Amino acid sequence: MSASEKRPHPRLAPSARGQVRADDGTPLAASAAWRAGQPVGGRRFVDVGEIDLEAGGTLPGVRMAYETWGTLNAERDNAVLVLHALTGDSHVLGDAGDGHLTAGWWSEMVGPGRPIDTHRYFVVAPNVLGGCQGSTGAASLSPDGTPWGSRFPALTVRDQVAAEVLLSDAIGVESWALVIGASMGGHRVLEWAVTVPERVRAFAAVATAAQTTGDQIAWLHAQLGAIHADPRFRGGDYYDAPDGEGPHVGLSLARQIAHTTYRSARELDTRFGRIPQRAENPLDGTGRFAVQSYLDHHGAKLARRFDAGSYVTLTQSMITHDLGRDRGGVAAALAGVTARGLVVAVDSDRLFLPAHSAQIARGLTAADLHVVHSDHGHDGFLIEFDTLGPIVAAFLGEVAPVVRRA
Repeated sequence: MSASEKRPHPRLAPSARGQVRADDGTPLAASAAWRAGQPVGGRRFVDVGEIDLEAGGTLPGVRMAYETWGTLNAERDNAVLVLHALTGDSHVLGDAGDGHLTAGWWSEMVGPGRPIDTHRYFVVAPNVLGGCQGSTGAASLSPDGTPWGSRFPALTVRDQVAAEVLLSDAIGVESWALVIGASMGGHRVLEWAVTVPERVRAFAAVATAAQTTGDQIAWLHAQLGAIHADPRFRGGDYYDAPDGEGPHVGLSLARQIAHTTYRSARELDTRFGRIPQRAENPLDGTGRFAVQSYLDHHGAKLARRFDAGSYVTLTQSMITHDLGRDRGGVAAALAGVTARGLVVAVDSDRLFLPAHSAQIARGLTAADLHVVHSDHGHDGFLIEFDTLGPIVAAFLGEVAPVVRRA
């Protein structure tokens, strides 16, 4: 028997053999994007019309999906806008279930009695323009009734914020007590503060940067390459493919690359080191180390709940993120911000370095800078709630001391 006939090892999980399947072993749909006709869960929808795009052209028929918690008070001064990261969505708070593949991604930060207390504040969380959980994106139907796919235009962070401003208009929020977000969500936070300063009274930019660096572009480029190299991506036109024929492998690989930047070297070395994955044997090339299995798991997990076309759209928007573009540079853009700012870094973050947060804080006329300790790297903003929560709660109580509802 040849060496090639001995591989892949039958004990390897399907994800390690380049296969991604549902938890019950059935083939996955080509895309996990939310589609009209599926359960809506907690989503609400607003049609905001046509948007002029920064790179030229327009995007017609834009729909924004969003969720809300709490009540907008009579003064309309208690609204908080929460902006999600790359593979997040509007489901900040709540269980998984009909309409929502996963539980709320920031439920330790938002809710009754939480740092962003929904007894005090009216919290709004949109699915970003270009996302795949209800807002217009590559999986959405174009004017001709077929999915946009490869025809979906490139978006910038400013385009995404323009859509969120129109959403704000539609739900009657003229200004936000706080705009908060982390990672890619932090990109939009900063754009909100610069683009429409009169509508942002305070903001919190967590584990983010004012401008994508060469290092970040390099990591993002590799993720795009993984998806484009998957023959089942079909250039972006895979939405009518049968179950099991979507670009799940490319999306899974993109997530593995990204997840490496989301965690710290110290955590991966301490948690996994060179430990083999259970009964597998890395030495003969048929088995994996535990850290390889960990990445396979996270790659497959994302492929079950996200959409490759959306991942491409949003990653490209991150690549082009530059707060200073056509504004005289980052320093000039930050100097024009009028809102009070909170800037939070994670000390072990190797994607958005603490130095990037320090640059933001230095450029603002009124900002607090905090550095959260975490062994987990960039994902510390999703883990270190005991530290991050009190920082946000204290800041929000200072800039928007809304009376608690009975």
